[in-house]
Amino acid sequence: MSERWLPGLALAAAGAAAAYGIHLLVPAVPWLTAALVLGAIVGCLPPARSALDGAFRAGLALSSRRILRLGIVLLGLDLSLRDIASLGWLSIVAIVVLVVVSFGVTWLIARLFRLEREESVLLAAGFSICGVSAVAAMAGARGVDERETARPIALVTLYGTLAIVVLPVLSSLLGLDAAQFGRWVGASVHDVGQVVATAQTGGAAALAVALVVKLTRVLMLAPMVAVASFDTRRRIARPSTSSGTDMAPELVEGRELVEGRATKLPPIVPLFIVGFVVAVLIRSFVPLPSGVYAVTDVVHDALLATALFAIGASLRLEKLVRSGIRSILAGLVAWGAILGLGLAFVYVT
Repeated sequence: MSERWLPGLALAAAGAAAAYGIHLLVPAVPWLTAALVLGAIVGCLPPARSALDGAFRAGLALSSRRILRLGIVLLGLDLSLRDIASLGWLSIVAIVVLVVVSFGVTWLIARLFRLEREESVLLAAGFSICGVSAVAAMAGARGVDERETARPIALVTLYGTLAIVVLPVLSSLLGLDAAQFGRWVGASVHDVGQVVATAQTGGAAALAVALVVKLTRVLMLAPMVAVASFDTRRRIARPSTSSGTDMAPELVEGRELVEGRATKLPPIVPLFIVGFVVAVLIRSFVPLPSGVYAVTDVVHDALLATALFAIGASLRLEKLVRSGIRSILAGLVAWGAILGLGLAFVYVT
């Protein structure tokens, strides 16, 4: 079994290492963004595609799912309940409202641009919560195939990367101080790596507050995914109307028999989300040496970079260009709306 996925996993790990080298050479380029872009470049090379779809396929699929989820779990060690409490009750409530409203606004914009239902949900999760990690978590909760995550992941990466350049310029025009800039970045930028790359331009004070606000948004991943999973289970278990009866589909060993085929019921809360919450509790209540957290920071970034290279290698950019114009415009409008909502959060709190 290991022989089947080992080549693809090794390729993804090598891609993550190469991306880290790029980050060292050009610190303004986040490690995770470089990994996704490198993967996409490899995926665009015609000679590589037969191998990517053949010998490397199993390992790349493992990297884009299980390795990504393990990275999300370890991400919880970056956040403690004390950090959240330090924001104050008004900011905490405002962040919860911000995530919920951002999700709803992004979903509505996506639907107005006639994006598919599930693509709209994934895009809303990525933009409102925590980028690629949220897209992956929501895909699992909705029972969406990983191939359908390509456009949402590309969009959260595109606009999250643009934020690194755009937000510092806008902050100067708006006259924001370091703390306000950090709160705006934490409230509106998608991935944690993009938050770090953007906020560090405002100095250490901006970066510190940006990370706390951002990771508090990340914590909202658990309840949002739970709600989405519950809705998926409800839709699967909805009484069938195709036969004109009110009889519910047959339940067989955790699966629903829908229109003659078995559909796996997603868990209410995926196991890796439970692991993420447990990691937050460990950081909050278990005294560990600071060196442990320094190591886990590197490990979760390495895992996420490996996963993102694998995801990038599965992208087919020519298909995105041909079929994704509405998605690109929807992402642009949604990004503008979230920047506005994030700025409102800064002024309210």
